[in-house]
Amino acid sequence: MPVALWELLLAALITAGGAAVQSAVGVGFAMVSVPLLAIVDGTLAPVPQLLLAVPLTASMAWRERHAIELRGIGWVLAGRAPGAALGLWLLKTLDGRALDALIGAMVLAAVIVVASKAAVRRTPRAEFAAGMAAGTSGLVASIGGPPLALLYRDDRGEVVRSNLAVIFTVGITVSILVRAGAGEIVGTDVEVALWLLPGLVAGYLLGGRLLARFEGRLLRAALLGLSGMAATVLILKSLAL
Repeated sequence: MPVALWELLLAALITAGGAAVQSAVGVGFAMVSVPLLAIVDGTLAPVPQLLLAVPLTASMAWRERHAIELRGIGWVLAGRAPGAALGLWLLKTLDGRALDALIGAMVLAAVIVVASKAAVRRTPRAEFAAGMAAGTSGLVASIGGPPLALLYRDDRGEVVRSNLAVIFTVGITVSILVRAGAGEIVGTDVEVALWLLPGLVAGYLLGGRLLARFEGRLLRAALLGLSGMAATVLILKSLAL
């Protein structure tokens, strides 16, 4: 294992925290874990979080499957594939600083628009655009939640969590296949993901006990806050390189 035992234990705690946030709110796993794990050791992020996100989001979708709304999911998923392709092109074309700044600026702009209480309707065009943006940012930075969180910000908690979970499960799988086909996933990424899996399970179970707390205004605030945090971290990271 290329990282020390204490780093793995710390990474497991961070993973548990991120999983608890996503399990309760609907987004947040990568937003919380990727920046912190990258600070601990670059080997720990971001690809292992892509691999771990699949069992997390699949479990969430099953848990609240009664609230899944197929309307709109298809348009979002349709946007994920071209978004992932664009992300791969950016990954091969731009350096790390430019990528972080670009994704961070896009997310921050979306947060500002939504926080201004501008009308954000879930039309097919908006759903496709959000899916494409999520596909791009998910493949580049393993943080694909903000565009979709902003799209679903006014829905009930169970609708937000279940529908985003379905979208993430399919979309992240696409991102993994694209990365794997391009040689961007190595054996170390899989090994790290397996070491962090117990932390993921613990966080998922903890978040499940907090579902009733995240509704209405608190849910919207959490979605905006997490999205804004993700954008700020990426922009600061680009400036620090």
